[in-house]
Amino acid sequence: MRHALCLEYDGRAFCGFQAQPSGCSVQDVLERALAAIADAPVRVTGAGRTDAGVHATSQIVHFDAPVERPATAWVRGVNASLPSTASVLWCVRVAADFHARFSASARQYTYLLQNRAERPGLLHGRVGWHFVPLDVDAMRDAARHLVGTHDFSSFRAAACQARSPVKTLRALDIARHGALVRFDFNADAFLQHMVRNIVGALVEVGAGKRAAGSVADLLAAADRTRGPATFAADGLYFRGAEYDARFALPPTIRDVPAFVV
Repeated sequence: MRHALCLEYDGRAFCGFQAQPSGCSVQDVLERALAAIADAPVRVTGAGRTDAGVHATSQIVHFDAPVERPATAWVRGVNASLPSTASVLWCVRVAADFHARFSASARQYTYLLQNRAERPGLLHGRVGWHFVPLDVDAMRDAARHLVGTHDFSSFRAAACQARSPVKTLRALDIARHGALVRFDFNADAFLQHMVRNIVGALVEVGAGKRAAGSVADLLAAADRTRGPATFAADGLYFRGAEYDARFALPPTIRDVPAFVV
């Protein structure tokens, strides 16, 4: 009895999505909550392995239920056992060949950056921050070099376990909303720290520390040591994954909270 489930969480409360020996991850708390409903061990697989501090508006997971339970049990019942910083939004039965990770055709991330002289107070932990005014047009020019299929080694964490650094970035859109700069990413898959490292490079362009064309040179170098420091996790949101219509899932992409934007 395979199920697909949608989960939102505040990444500050966890050490990432993937299970850890200390039991501090999103996967750990979710599996414990599911086990409480099933009265048996339950293992989950997620669409995206978010890092510590990274939020999710729509983390899609699948699990094989060892027992029959009403749908409400997998939502409200599980939520009763989860910490307040995570919540199941829906859970549905799916075909046995559905896989939250491998069935996904694309994934979406959004990075929110507060661009003002003063550090965030109200949005602390929910947005990144850069105090120097940023040139959004220059960042857009730089971002064009990254769209397409490339070797993203220059934006890859040293500990990344992906088999290949070649990914297809379908879209990278940048927009300003007052003091907030929003970066929207859509790709077939992402490397560890890929979004945060790209944001770091684009912020350097926006701040005038790097020419827009230098991003193409950085990409071609396939050398992480030539890139900027990894940007803070605070403003990164995993917005979900895209799946074939044959799986008949509820909406699997959710926007960032309206109160942030």
